[in-house]
Amino acid sequence: MTFEGGDDDGGVVPELTLRMGDYVKLRQSAECEEEGFGDVEPSTPRRRGLIWWWVKVALLCVVLGVLAGVFLKWVGPFFMDKELMPIINWETTTFSTPVLALVIFGSVALFPTLLLPSTPSMWVAGMTFGYGLGFLLILAGVAVGVSLPYFIGSLFHHKIQGWLEKYPKKASIIRLAGEGNWFHQFRAVTLIRVSPFPYILFNYCSVATNVKYGPYIMGSLIGVVPEIFVAIYTGILIRALADASHEQHSLSAPQIILNVVGFCATVATTIFFTVYAKRQLTALQKEDELLLE
Repeated sequence: MTFEGGDDDGGVVPELTLRMGDYVKLRQSAECEEEGFGDVEPSTPRRRGLIWWWVKVALLCVVLGVLAGVFLKWVGPFFMDKELMPIINWETTTFSTPVLALVIFGSVALFPTLLLPSTPSMWVAGMTFGYGLGFLLILAGVAVGVSLPYFIGSLFHHKIQGWLEKYPKKASIIRLAGEGNWFHQFRAVTLIRVSPFPYILFNYCSVATNVKYGPYIMGSLIGVVPEIFVAIYTGILIRALADASHEQHSLSAPQIILNVVGFCATVATTIFFTVYAKRQLTALQKEDELLLE
């Protein structure tokens, strides 16, 4: 806005206006610069939420560690002596090591096809063969265990597709496996395996998404690695408790601390991979929705 000046030359003088809000902003900026806080950004709710999430994870690990210590000290030996030791003794006296390896491989390979859990067999593999041979044995069984339902499900392709159409929300995650190129399918299958999605259900329903066998088998083998290591560690822990119970002595303090730390690390790693997989699957779902729009 301008106004005519009162001078003889009749010049035009610009009008300078300053609103109250501008005055407050300028005053706050000047005060911040004087105090040296000009570059400091206020904490965001997202940052506070992330800190609180890590605090909750730490508290959960502490609670689980205490419970694991109690279990290893008193509950575990009693349970091992009354329940698991007879089963372990029966296995070791009935089967030789090569035969036991075949039993473990067969159960891991066939139980998912029969809609039965194969985790106990993975525990036995950890107890008997440890991380090295146990991992290879379980991985070979898993390769067969996820392939048989894939090929069997192809015989009922249309029926499975009809079931998926009846439950669109539950099937939205499964459908991610059959979209995009080879790498997209591999990534989706891997994330589904890591996430807490029903393992046996996905074996049969994946074929209805038109996912190729190559990315399906590779994603499945990579995705089950965390579960295999957790199962093997559980089997080794069970074996340690069984040996302590069999020799009629409790675990020493260093053994308890080592097992508790290993247990907490296993739980924390499982939680991390699960949360990461769920977030990545959610991101993939949003990307697909944007492409469809």
